Amino acid sequence: QEEKRQLTLKVEELERKLETTSAQNIEFLQVIAKREESIHQCQLRLEEKSRECSSLARQLEMAIEDAKRQVEQTREQAASRERAAQSKLLDLETQLSRNKTELNQLCRSKDDAERRFESRLQDLKDRLEQSESTNRSMQSYVQFLKASYDNVF
Repeated sequence: QEEKRQLTLKVEELERKLETTSAQNIEFLQVIAKREESIHQCQLRLEEKSRECSSLARQLEMAIEDAKRQVEQTREQAASRERAAQSKLLDLETQLSRNKTELNQLCRSKDDAERRFESRLQDLKDRLEQSESTNRSMQSYVQFLKASYDNVF
């Protein structure tokens, strides 16, 4: 009976230990379940962050490509404007050269015209003086003829 009692005590003690161990197992299972749930949530967040990072990386790449295109367009526009300005400058320089040449020709023509005018004016003055001299001579001759006719008649 003593042995039975001791065995019963042992069984009770083992049952308590079993209950304690079962309770600990349940607690551990709950902790494990919480940790697995936490891990699962972390994995979900990690996947979401990974998708977000991928999306941001694509957006960044697109923005970089867009910026490169804009820079290239700006360079091309600047080069085009520079070529147009160079062409306009060359045209203006050509026009200036033509205008200078034309101005020089006009100055020479003006000088030539002034010399011809002066020469002609001098010729006209000389002819006028000669004509006046001839006129005076003729008037003197007419006066002589009048005086001669008066004397004759």
